[in-house]
Amino acid sequence: MLYDSYFRKPEDAALFLEKIRKYADQTGPVRLMEICGTHTMAIARSGLKSILPENIRLLSGPGCPVCVTPSSMIDLVLDLSQKPGTLIASYGDLLRVPGSTQRDSLLARRALGGKIESVYSPIDAVEIAGKHPETEVIFLGVGFETTAPGTAACILEAASRGLKNFSVLCLLKRTEPAVRSLIESDDFAVNGFLCPGHVAAVIGADGFAFLPEDYGLPGVVSGFEPADLLCSVLELTEMIARKQPALKNEYTRLVRPQGNPAALALTEKVFCPAPSDWRGLGHIEGSGYAIKPEYAQWDAVKKFSLSPEKEKNIPGCRCADVIRGVLRPAECPLFRKVCSPENPAGPCMVSGEGACAAAYQYE
Repeated sequence: MLYDSYFRKPEDAALFLEKIRKYADQTGPVRLMEICGTHTMAIARSGLKSILPENIRLLSGPGCPVCVTPSSMIDLVLDLSQKPGTLIASYGDLLRVPGSTQRDSLLARRALGGKIESVYSPIDAVEIAGKHPETEVIFLGVGFETTAPGTAACILEAASRGLKNFSVLCLLKRTEPAVRSLIESDDFAVNGFLCPGHVAAVIGADGFAFLPEDYGLPGVVSGFEPADLLCSVLELTEMIARKQPALKNEYTRLVRPQGNPAALALTEKVFCPAPSDWRGLGHIEGSGYAIKPEYAQWDAVKKFSLSPEKEKNIPGCRCADVIRGVLRPAECPLFRKVCSPENPAGPCMVSGEGACAAAYQYE
């Protein structure tokens, strides 16, 4: 379905809801999972859950890059931020994420004298390194396939300038291995997926064809407007009711089957798949990116011989279960009691794409 073909008048939404209810009467209980933090926030903001039939439940999966970064890596970054002559550059969300100790974040370390800067783009970090050759600038490259090309570009830019005081701590993740790990877990109970439009814009809608082909699960690549989401839920519910799993691309105004060749080429030039640790999902082979050996000079892991310690979790925090979709944010014992956006216990309450933050603000 094309987004522009529907919702030209208010009654179109009612028509879609009527169709969803018709199919929901045939399906029994249905659990649909979005694997994109922007979807999580858009669903909460639009109130979509409140208008769907009771037997259709929307769950948040491992779609927030800040949330899936394990506390062991946050602890490593916190220690690194206190290294003399070092400046940490990162997207804003990551600055507020606590490590294994509540309230201990990059913002807290900055208050103690650490040099930490919030940037909007990886290139901003390169510019800082260029202006301050006496300072080791480390950019925290967090995200999924969406941010990988931009991170690759900053490494290439640093290489072209010969900046010896710049490096990237690669925290990038790959979506498919994580989703496969989730599906193959013992407690998996999802009937269909809302696939991330941002990631699909880079890797292509076909990057999610493994859902119906390998697991018999329907998937819809969705945009982010309320109409996109409602349309995608209808597509999934219809496929489940008819027992005809397939992959459909609702976000055709942006996503192509093969994705963005230029962005993919940029990522492949600098990175290669590598094992990675995920909060909630553990160690997954091929689920991360590593900087290729030819760019080792700008790889913070190799440059500073970094190695995270064993994972430590804040007692009571259930972010790991929320990320896997087995627990709703409100079911965490810390939610709204000990954990809030002003005093987060875990990353799901910090990030602008976190499930707990979305539930706290809108639900």
